[in-house]
Amino acid sequence: MQNFLERIGERTLGILEETGRTTSLLVVVLFHMLQPPYRLYPIVRQIYFIGARSLTLILFSGLTIGMVLGLQFYNILERFGAVDLLGSGVALSVIRELGPVMTALMVVGRAGSSITAELGIMRITEQVDALECMAISPDKYLVAPKVVAGLISVPLLTSIFDFVAMFGGYFVGVVMFGVAEGSYMNGMIDAVQWEDVRLGLVKSIIFGGLVTLICCAKGFYMHLSKAGSQGAEGVSHVTTDAVVLSSISVLFSDFLIGALMQ
Repeated sequence: MQNFLERIGERTLGILEETGRTTSLLVVVLFHMLQPPYRLYPIVRQIYFIGARSLTLILFSGLTIGMVLGLQFYNILERFGAVDLLGSGVALSVIRELGPVMTALMVVGRAGSSITAELGIMRITEQVDALECMAISPDKYLVAPKVVAGLISVPLLTSIFDFVAMFGGYFVGVVMFGVAEGSYMNGMIDAVQWEDVRLGLVKSIIFGGLVTLICCAKGFYMHLSKAGSQGAEGVSHVTTDAVVLSSISVLFSDFLIGALMQ
């Protein structure tokens, strides 16, 4: 029993320590973002990596999820004779919830894991230490551009996801099942309000910063974790931890944001 309690306490202290490191990294990154010189190229490069190279995945997943939503909503609404509400159901589901969440999860799987692995390898090969020896801040040079790119890229990807998903619902409802095009489009226009768009936008911005910050912190502080001395195997461990923790954080923060902004 004592050993069990010790393990729980050790794990709890480890979580608190890791949370403190991530928070301190956020503060340092925000400080460096406001300090000159301002270098645009690293941010553009990360926007290309996180945003543009994720576009194909976002298009495919958005279309698929929109078609699934259209199919399921049609089957449900048909039972109650309310298929005219198909457009509003698909639009609200995508804009308020599925768009920001699924986009963030796709970015975690494609770009977040790569960010963690990149920083982890730079840490174990002492490239980060070399930057510090040259009086170059690794926080400003390595982490800040990724966080800024995440704040910009994820909302843009979410907007594309929303549009494609609503088109997928339109294809299933109007083209496949013969729902009146006017009722589908009018349902979307009448149901979606600015508060719904604002909620989705706020979620996407927070998710973008949260995902990139967690993935950067996992790789940047790899040497302080238990996997820090395991080389390539340690990089794989922290990358897996980053993906899992980022995904859980997105899902949990989605509930908190939705509850606070209702």
